[in-house]
Amino acid sequence: MKPNEHHPLAGTRILVGRAHHQAGSLSASLRSLGATVIEIPFIEIRKPPSYRPLDEALKNIRSYDWLIFTSANGVEAMWDRFRKLRLTRRTLAHLQIAAIGPATKKAIVKHGLKVKMVPEEYVAESVVKGLRDKVNGKHVVLIRAKVARDVIPEELRAAGAEVDVVEAYETVVPEKSRARLRTLMKNAARRPHIVTFTSSSTAKNFAELLGNSKAGSLSVGLLKHVQFASIGPVTSATLRELQMPVAIEAREFTMGGLLRAIVLARYADTSM
Repeated sequence: MKPNEHHPLAGTRILVGRAHHQAGSLSASLRSLGATVIEIPFIEIRKPPSYRPLDEALKNIRSYDWLIFTSANGVEAMWDRFRKLRLTRRTLAHLQIAAIGPATKKAIVKHGLKVKMVPEEYVAESVVKGLRDKVNGKHVVLIRAKVARDVIPEELRAAGAEVDVVEAYETVVPEKSRARLRTLMKNAARRPHIVTFTSSSTAKNFAELLGNSKAGSLSVGLLKHVQFASIGPVTSATLRELQMPVAIEAREFTMGGLLRAIVLARYADTSM
């Protein structure tokens, strides 16, 4: 099949590296546009070593003014513990809730909660910009992954907030993906034309799964004719640090934005 108006990604092999339980939506959208999708997760979501910090925060949730989520994974992890502790939505009624982006907001709203703030751009810096003048003297709880950037807590503390950071889950390298990824990248006939990256963690783990902390130092043949597609500037910066040049970057830092950027890039390639 050749690219056309209805299938602009026909003939394009795209590797999706999201965690298994999250890959479906992006993969389905890419397939609907004609792409051949390969799913090999670069990231695995696991329970934290202990739920005690999260449980303590939830038991004392009435002491907080703001609740901030930086991912849908954080929302689901929090809600799972919330139910296990047999708490009620009424204990959250007083909270102002912030979500880093629309997917996170959707996960929050699904549980019957209202979101007060979603930033204009879906990155930590924009969350800070949206909250800086609202948190002086306030008690804030940030629910996130075990390993994450400290932009939000540091900047909000500088703005006068008391911030508690609670780790609700952790992301790890899925060892089962190592052999599959190497085999794929060594096969020129199956090697993807595009590899998608939806977070800095996926970029770092991709390089590690290929066997080196910097993909640029790997055999050039493994990455020949492969383009890297990034969901936004933070992920792009990580890719460049890993010596992986960014060919495609979403203007809107969402799955939909990434999808549109890939389509535009393929149109540009075929029109040359």
